[in-house]
Amino acid sequence: MAFVLFDNKNRQNLAPLSLNKAVADLRLGILTVKERWSYLLKTEVFIHTSTLLQPLYNQPLIAETCTWMDAAIMPSDELLEKISELKPGQALVDDFGVVVGKSNHQFDQFNPNFANDFFDQLIEINNVIRFHYPWDLIKLNAAAINWDFKLITKGKKSQPISPTVQVIQTADIFIEEGAKVEFCLLNSTTGPIYIGKDAEIMEGSTVRGPFVLGENSVLKMNSRIYGATTLGPYCMGGGEIKNAIMMGYSNKAHDGYLGDAVVGEWCNFGAGTSNSNLKNSADEIFMWVMATNEQVPVGQKCGVMMGDYSRVAINSSINTGSVIGICCSVFGKGLLPQKLPNFSFGVEGKKYNLPDAIADINNWKSMKGKQLTEQEVNIINYLYQIKENNNE
Repeated sequence: MAFVLFDNKNRQNLAPLSLNKAVADLRLGILTVKERWSYLLKTEVFIHTSTLLQPLYNQPLIAETCTWMDAAIMPSDELLEKISELKPGQALVDDFGVVVGKSNHQFDQFNPNFANDFFDQLIEINNVIRFHYPWDLIKLNAAAINWDFKLITKGKKSQPISPTVQVIQTADIFIEEGAKVEFCLLNSTTGPIYIGKDAEIMEGSTVRGPFVLGENSVLKMNSRIYGATTLGPYCMGGGEIKNAIMMGYSNKAHDGYLGDAVVGEWCNFGAGTSNSNLKNSADEIFMWVMATNEQVPVGQKCGVMMGDYSRVAINSSINTGSVIGICCSVFGKGLLPQKLPNFSFGVEGKKYNLPDAIADINNWKSMKGKQLTEQEVNIINYLYQIKENNNE
Protein backbone atom coordinates (compact mmCIF):
# COMPACT_ATOMS: atom_id res chain seq x y z
CA MET A 1 0.00 0.00 0.00
CA ALA A 2 1.42 3.37 -1.07
CA PHE A 3 0.17 6.70 0.27
CA VAL A 4 0.19 9.48 -2.31
CA LEU A 5 -0.48 13.19 -1.81
CA PHE A 6 -1.87 14.64 -5.03
CA ASP A 7 -2.16 18.23 -6.18
CA ASN A 8 -5.83 18.94 -6.82
CA LYS A 9 -7.32 20.58 -9.90
CA ASN A 10 -6.87 24.10 -8.47
CA ARG A 11 -3.20 23.83 -7.52
CA GLN A 12 -2.41 26.86 -9.70
CA ASN A 13 -4.39 29.12 -7.37
CA LEU A 14 -1.63 28.65 -4.78
CA ALA A 15 0.85 30.47 -7.03
CA PRO A 16 3.41 31.86 -6.59
CA LEU A 17 4.07 29.28 -3.84
CA SER A 18 3.12 26.33 -6.05
CA LEU A 19 4.89 27.39 -9.24
CA ASN A 20 8.07 25.43 -8.57
CA LYS A 21 7.03 22.89 -5.93
CA ALA A 22 4.21 20.48 -5.18
CA VAL A 23 1.48 21.51 -2.74
CA ALA A 24 2.70 18.76 -0.40
CA ASP A 25 5.98 20.68 -0.01
CA LEU A 26 4.28 23.77 1.43
CA ARG A 27 4.84 24.45 5.13
CA LEU A 28 2.34 25.57 7.74
CA GLY A 29 2.52 24.84 11.42
CA ILE A 30 5.83 23.13 12.20
CA LEU A 31 5.83 20.71 9.26
CA THR A 32 5.32 20.59 5.52
CA VAL A 33 2.19 18.81 4.32
CA LYS A 34 4.25 15.75 3.37
CA GLU A 35 6.11 15.66 6.69
CA ARG A 36 2.83 15.89 8.63
CA TRP A 37 1.24 12.95 6.82
CA SER A 38 4.43 10.90 7.13
CA TYR A 39 4.35 11.44 10.89
CA LEU A 40 0.68 10.51 11.10
CA LEU A 41 0.85 7.44 8.87
CA LYS A 42 4.29 6.33 10.11
CA THR A 43 5.47 5.54 6.59
CA GLU A 44 6.90 7.15 3.47
CA VAL A 45 4.45 9.34 1.57
CA PHE A 46 4.77 9.96 -2.17
CA ILE A 47 3.83 13.05 -4.19
CA HIS A 48 1.81 13.27 -7.42
CA THR A 49 2.07 16.69 -9.04
CA SER A 50 2.28 18.39 -12.43
CA THR A 51 4.37 16.94 -15.25
CA LEU A 52 6.79 19.85 -14.90
CA LEU A 53 7.44 19.23 -11.21
CA GLN A 54 7.20 15.43 -10.97
CA PRO A 55 10.96 14.88 -11.65
CA LEU A 56 11.60 16.48 -8.24
CA TYR A 57 9.81 13.64 -6.44
CA ASN A 58 10.07 9.87 -6.04
CA GLN A 59 7.33 7.56 -7.27
CA PRO A 60 6.14 4.22 -5.87
CA LEU A 61 8.46 1.52 -7.16
CA ILE A 62 5.80 -1.08 -7.92
CA ALA A 63 2.24 -1.09 -9.22
CA GLU A 64 0.11 -1.40 -6.11
CA THR A 65 -3.06 -0.10 -4.55
CA CYS A 66 -2.61 3.54 -3.60
CA THR A 67 -4.35 5.70 -1.04
CA TRP A 68 -4.72 9.04 -2.81
CA MET A 69 -4.95 12.09 -0.53
CA ASP A 70 -5.59 15.68 -1.55
CA ALA A 71 -2.44 17.55 -0.48
CA ALA A 72 -4.45 20.67 0.37
CA ILE A 73 -6.43 18.86 3.10
CA MET A 74 -5.72 19.41 6.79
CA PRO A 75 -5.85 16.20 8.89
CA SER A 76 -8.28 15.55 11.72
CA ASP A 77 -8.94 12.63 14.04
CA GLU A 78 -12.21 11.93 12.25
CA LEU A 79 -10.53 11.91 8.83
CA LEU A 80 -7.76 9.59 10.01
CA GLU A 81 -10.35 7.13 11.30
CA LYS A 82 -12.26 7.19 8.02
CA ILE A 83 -9.06 6.66 6.02
CA SER A 84 -8.30 3.53 8.01
CA GLU A 85 -11.78 2.17 7.14
CA LEU A 86 -11.57 2.74 3.38
CA LYS A 87 -11.67 -0.24 1.05
CA PRO A 88 -10.21 -0.40 -2.49
CA GLY A 89 -12.45 1.46 -4.92
CA GLN A 90 -13.91 3.75 -2.23
CA ALA A 91 -13.29 7.48 -1.90
CA LEU A 92 -14.32 10.20 0.53
CA VAL A 93 -15.61 13.27 -1.30
CA ASP A 94 -16.96 16.71 -0.46
CA ASP A 95 -18.38 19.55 -2.57
CA PHE A 96 -14.94 20.31 -3.99
CA GLY A 97 -13.94 16.78 -4.99
CA VAL A 98 -12.03 13.75 -3.77
CA VAL A 99 -10.62 14.10 -0.26
CA VAL A 100 -9.00 10.67 -0.03
CA GLY A 101 -9.57 7.36 -1.77
CA LYS A 102 -8.10 3.91 -2.47
CA SER A 103 -7.50 2.78 -6.01
CA ASN A 104 -5.41 0.21 -7.86
CA HIS A 105 -4.75 2.60 -10.76
CA GLN A 106 -1.07 3.03 -11.44
CA PHE A 107 0.69 6.21 -10.39
CA ASP A 108 1.00 7.74 -13.85
CA GLN A 109 -2.67 7.06 -14.68
CA PHE A 110 -4.09 9.33 -11.97
CA ASN A 111 -5.56 12.64 -13.13
CA PRO A 112 -6.66 15.11 -10.43
CA ASN A 113 -9.01 16.85 -12.89
CA PHE A 114 -11.06 13.65 -13.12
CA ALA A 115 -10.30 12.15 -9.72
CA ASN A 116 -13.90 10.98 -9.18
CA ASP A 117 -13.57 8.65 -12.17
CA PHE A 118 -10.88 6.57 -10.45
CA PHE A 119 -13.18 5.24 -7.72
CA ASP A 120 -16.25 2.98 -7.77
CA GLN A 121 -17.96 4.26 -4.63
CA LEU A 122 -18.03 7.91 -3.51
CA ILE A 123 -18.79 8.54 0.18
CA GLU A 124 -19.70 12.07 1.25
CA ILE A 125 -17.81 13.64 4.13
CA ASN A 126 -18.39 17.00 5.80
CA ASN A 127 -16.27 19.59 7.61
CA VAL A 128 -13.15 19.03 5.55
CA ILE A 129 -10.62 21.86 5.87
CA ARG A 130 -8.73 22.77 2.70
CA PHE A 131 -6.49 25.63 1.72
CA HIS A 132 -7.11 27.09 -1.73
CA TYR A 133 -4.99 30.27 -1.82
CA PRO A 134 -1.66 31.34 -0.28
CA TRP A 135 -3.37 33.56 2.32
CA ASP A 136 -5.38 30.57 3.58
CA LEU A 137 -2.14 29.27 5.10
CA ILE A 138 -2.04 32.23 7.48
CA LYS A 139 -5.60 31.55 8.65
CA LEU A 140 -4.79 27.90 9.35
CA ASN A 141 -1.36 28.35 10.88
CA ALA A 142 -2.37 28.62 14.56
CA ALA A 143 -4.38 25.40 14.41
CA ALA A 144 -1.58 23.69 12.47
CA ILE A 145 1.04 24.72 15.05
CA ASN A 146 -1.12 23.31 17.85
CA TRP A 147 -1.69 20.05 15.94
CA ASP A 148 1.99 19.61 15.02
CA PHE A 149 3.21 20.53 18.50
CA LYS A 150 1.23 17.69 20.04
CA LEU A 151 2.24 15.32 17.25
CA ILE A 152 5.98 16.02 17.39
CA THR A 153 6.46 16.35 21.15
CA LYS A 154 4.35 13.37 22.26
CA GLY A 155 6.51 11.04 24.34
CA LYS A 156 9.53 13.34 24.09
CA LYS A 157 11.24 15.50 26.68
CA SER A 158 12.19 19.10 26.06
CA GLN A 159 15.66 20.39 26.76
CA PRO A 160 15.68 22.40 30.01
CA ILE A 161 14.88 26.11 29.84
CA SER A 162 17.84 28.22 30.89
CA PRO A 163 17.41 30.21 34.12
CA THR A 164 18.33 33.33 32.14
CA VAL A 165 15.03 33.03 30.19
CA GLN A 166 11.92 34.77 31.51
CA VAL A 167 8.98 32.41 30.99
CA ILE A 168 5.23 32.89 31.12
CA GLN A 169 3.91 29.31 31.32
CA THR A 170 6.38 26.50 30.65
CA ALA A 171 3.96 23.68 29.77
CA ASP A 172 3.71 24.53 26.07
CA ILE A 173 7.37 25.29 25.36
CA PHE A 174 9.50 22.63 23.69
CA ILE A 175 13.21 23.04 22.97
CA GLU A 176 14.95 20.49 20.77
CA GLU A 177 18.48 19.23 21.22
CA GLY A 178 21.25 21.70 20.44
CA ALA A 179 19.05 24.81 20.54
CA LYS A 180 20.40 27.94 22.24
CA VAL A 181 17.92 30.09 24.15
CA GLU A 182 19.27 32.71 26.58
CA PHE A 183 18.17 36.05 28.10
CA CYS A 184 14.86 36.30 26.26
CA LEU A 185 11.14 36.19 27.12
CA LEU A 186 8.88 33.28 26.09
CA ASN A 187 5.11 33.53 26.58
CA SER A 188 3.16 30.36 25.71
CA THR A 189 -0.16 31.38 27.28
CA THR A 190 -1.51 32.22 23.82
CA GLY A 191 -0.12 29.15 22.06
CA PRO A 192 2.78 26.68 22.04
CA ILE A 193 6.38 27.64 21.30
CA TYR A 194 8.51 25.11 19.43
CA ILE A 195 12.26 25.68 19.04
CA GLY A 196 13.90 23.29 16.59
CA LYS A 197 17.17 21.42 16.68
CA ASP A 198 20.27 23.67 16.71
CA ALA A 199 18.12 26.82 16.45
CA GLU A 200 18.95 29.97 18.41
CA ILE A 201 16.98 32.80 20.02
CA MET A 202 19.37 35.64 20.74
CA GLU A 203 19.32 37.91 23.77
CA GLY A 204 16.57 40.45 24.28
CA SER A 205 14.00 38.78 22.04
CA THR A 206 10.35 38.60 23.07
CA VAL A 207 8.25 35.71 21.76
CA ARG A 208 4.51 35.16 22.17
CA GLY A 209 3.09 31.87 20.89
CA PRO A 210 1.99 30.19 18.76
CA PHE A 211 5.52 30.25 17.36
CA VAL A 212 7.83 27.89 15.48
CA LEU A 213 11.56 28.36 15.01
CA GLY A 214 12.77 25.66 12.64
CA GLU A 215 15.93 23.62 12.68
CA ASN A 216 19.11 25.71 12.45
CA SER A 217 17.12 28.95 12.31
CA VAL A 218 18.11 32.09 14.20
CA LEU A 219 16.05 34.81 15.84
CA LYS A 220 18.29 37.85 16.13
CA MET A 221 18.70 40.15 19.11
CA ASN A 222 15.72 42.15 20.37
CA SER A 223 13.23 40.55 17.97
CA ARG A 224 9.50 40.84 18.67
CA ILE A 225 7.49 37.84 17.50
CA TYR A 226 3.82 37.08 17.92
CA GLY A 227 1.59 34.82 16.06
CA ALA A 228 0.80 32.57 14.82
CA THR A 229 4.27 32.70 13.23
CA THR A 230 6.37 29.97 11.62
CA LEU A 231 10.00 30.40 10.63
CA GLY A 232 10.95 27.20 8.81
CA PRO A 233 14.40 25.57 8.78
CA TYR A 234 17.52 27.65 8.16
CA CYS A 235 15.65 30.96 8.39
CA MET A 236 16.79 34.18 10.03
CA GLY A 237 14.24 36.40 11.78
CA GLY A 238 14.56 39.86 13.25
CA GLY A 239 12.65 43.06 13.99
CA GLU A 240 8.87 42.66 14.30
CA ILE A 241 7.15 39.60 12.81
CA LYS A 242 3.46 38.84 13.29
CA ASN A 243 1.19 36.14 11.90
CA ALA A 244 3.63 35.12 9.19
CA ILE A 245 5.05 31.98 7.58
CA MET A 246 8.53 31.69 6.10
CA MET A 247 8.81 28.33 4.35
CA GLY A 248 12.54 27.85 4.91
CA TYR A 249 16.02 29.18 4.03
CA SER A 250 14.71 32.76 3.99
CA ASN A 251 15.80 35.89 5.86
CA LYS A 252 14.00 38.78 7.47
CA ALA A 253 16.94 39.50 9.74
CA HIS A 254 16.72 43.22 10.48
CA ASP A 255 14.38 45.87 11.84
CA GLY A 256 11.17 46.40 9.92
CA TYR A 257 7.74 44.78 10.00
CA LEU A 258 6.54 41.55 8.40
CA GLY A 259 2.91 40.74 9.09
CA ASP A 260 0.06 38.56 7.77
CA ALA A 261 2.48 37.24 5.18
CA VAL A 262 3.58 34.02 3.50
CA VAL A 263 7.14 33.90 2.21
CA GLY A 264 8.64 31.13 0.12
CA GLU A 265 12.13 29.63 0.29
CA TRP A 266 15.40 31.44 -0.41
CA CYS A 267 13.88 34.90 -0.01
CA ASN A 268 15.44 37.96 1.63
CA PHE A 269 14.17 41.25 3.05
CA GLY A 270 16.70 44.06 3.25
CA ALA A 271 17.23 46.08 6.42
CA GLY A 272 14.40 48.49 7.24
CA THR A 273 11.92 46.91 4.83
CA SER A 274 8.30 46.67 6.03
CA ASN A 275 5.02 45.49 4.60
CA SER A 276 1.58 46.98 5.14
CA ASN A 277 -1.22 44.61 6.14
CA LEU A 278 -4.04 47.15 6.61
CA LYS A 279 -5.36 49.88 4.34
CA ASN A 280 -5.52 53.45 5.65
CA SER A 281 -9.28 53.20 5.13
CA ALA A 282 -9.46 49.83 6.94
CA ASP A 283 -11.44 48.70 3.88
CA GLU A 284 -11.57 45.21 2.35
CA ILE A 285 -8.32 44.00 0.79
CA PHE A 286 -8.34 42.35 -2.63
CA MET A 287 -5.52 39.96 -3.54
CA TRP A 288 -4.25 39.13 -7.01
CA VAL A 289 -4.66 35.49 -8.08
CA MET A 290 -1.76 34.94 -10.47
CA ALA A 291 -3.31 31.97 -12.29
CA THR A 292 -6.56 33.71 -13.25
CA ASN A 293 -5.51 37.38 -13.13
CA GLU A 294 -8.44 38.05 -10.82
CA GLN A 295 -8.73 40.09 -7.63
CA VAL A 296 -10.43 38.30 -4.74
CA PRO A 297 -11.52 39.73 -1.36
CA VAL A 298 -9.58 38.45 1.67
CA GLY A 299 -10.77 40.59 4.57
CA GLN A 300 -9.32 43.60 6.35
CA LYS A 301 -5.80 42.30 6.97
CA CYS A 302 -3.35 40.76 4.52
CA GLY A 303 0.29 41.52 3.88
CA VAL A 304 2.54 40.01 1.22
CA MET A 305 2.66 36.64 -0.56
CA MET A 306 6.13 36.01 -1.99
CA GLY A 307 7.38 33.20 -4.20
CA ASP A 308 10.70 31.37 -3.90
CA TYR A 309 14.03 33.03 -4.75
CA SER A 310 12.74 36.62 -4.47
CA ARG A 311 14.47 39.45 -2.65
CA VAL A 312 13.42 42.95 -1.57
CA ALA A 313 15.93 45.79 -1.24
CA ILE A 314 16.66 47.74 1.95
CA ASN A 315 14.15 50.32 3.21
CA SER A 316 11.41 49.13 0.86
CA SER A 317 7.73 49.77 1.55
CA ILE A 318 5.64 46.77 0.48
CA ASN A 319 2.03 47.64 -0.27
CA THR A 320 -1.03 46.18 1.45
CA GLY A 321 -2.12 42.88 -0.09
CA SER A 322 0.89 42.40 -2.37
CA VAL A 323 1.83 39.37 -4.46
CA ILE A 324 5.45 38.98 -5.53
CA GLY A 325 6.27 36.17 -7.96
CA ILE A 326 9.27 33.85 -7.97
CA CYS A 327 12.82 34.92 -8.84
CA CYS A 328 12.27 38.65 -8.39
CA SER A 329 14.79 41.34 -7.46
CA VAL A 330 12.55 44.04 -6.00
CA PHE A 331 13.68 47.64 -5.62
CA GLY A 332 12.05 50.99 -6.28
CA LYS A 333 10.95 54.31 -4.84
CA GLY A 334 7.91 54.87 -2.66
CA LEU A 335 5.17 52.34 -2.04
CA LEU A 336 5.84 49.26 -4.17
CA PRO A 337 3.24 47.87 -6.65
CA GLN A 338 0.77 45.30 -5.34
CA LYS A 339 1.46 42.97 -8.28
CA LEU A 340 4.95 41.93 -9.29
CA PRO A 341 5.12 39.09 -11.84
CA ASN A 342 7.72 36.34 -11.86
CA PHE A 343 11.28 37.40 -12.74
CA SER A 344 10.64 41.09 -12.10
CA PHE A 345 13.79 43.20 -11.93
CA GLY A 346 12.86 46.40 -10.15
CA VAL A 347 9.25 47.59 -10.30
CA GLU A 348 9.01 49.22 -13.74
CA GLY A 349 8.33 46.18 -15.90
CA LYS A 350 11.90 45.09 -16.56
CA LYS A 351 12.48 41.33 -16.66
CA TYR A 352 15.37 39.68 -14.82
CA ASN A 353 18.06 38.41 -17.18
CA LEU A 354 17.79 34.62 -16.80
CA PRO A 355 21.52 33.76 -16.47
CA ASP A 356 21.87 36.57 -13.92
CA ALA A 357 18.82 35.33 -12.01
CA ILE A 358 20.19 31.78 -11.80
CA ALA A 359 23.65 33.02 -10.82
CA ASP A 360 22.18 35.26 -8.11
CA ILE A 361 20.06 32.42 -6.70
CA ASN A 362 23.13 30.22 -6.50
CA ASN A 363 25.02 33.02 -4.75
CA TRP A 364 22.32 33.12 -2.09
CA LYS A 365 22.13 29.34 -1.85
CA SER A 366 25.90 29.04 -1.42
CA MET A 367 25.64 31.12 1.76
CA LYS A 368 23.76 28.19 3.30
CA GLY A 369 25.75 25.43 1.66
CA LYS A 370 23.37 24.67 -1.23
CA GLN A 371 23.19 25.00 -5.03
CA LEU A 372 20.38 24.73 -7.56
CA THR A 373 19.90 21.19 -8.86
CA GLU A 374 19.60 20.42 -12.55
CA GLN A 375 15.86 19.75 -12.10
CA GLU A 376 15.36 23.09 -10.34
CA VAL A 377 17.18 24.94 -13.12
CA ASN A 378 15.00 23.21 -15.74
CA ILE A 379 11.87 24.34 -13.91
CA ILE A 380 13.12 27.93 -13.65
CA ASN A 381 13.98 27.91 -17.38
CA TYR A 382 10.49 26.67 -18.24
CA LEU A 383 8.72 29.22 -16.05
CA TYR A 384 10.83 32.02 -17.50
CA GLN A 385 9.37 31.35 -20.94
CA ILE A 386 5.74 31.53 -19.88
CA LYS A 387 3.82 34.63 -20.89
CA GLU A 388 2.00 35.66 -17.73
CA ASN A 389 -1.50 37.13 -17.66
CA ASN A 390 -0.31 40.43 -16.28
CA ASN A 391 2.28 40.84 -19.07
CA GLU A 392 -0.22 40.41 -21.91
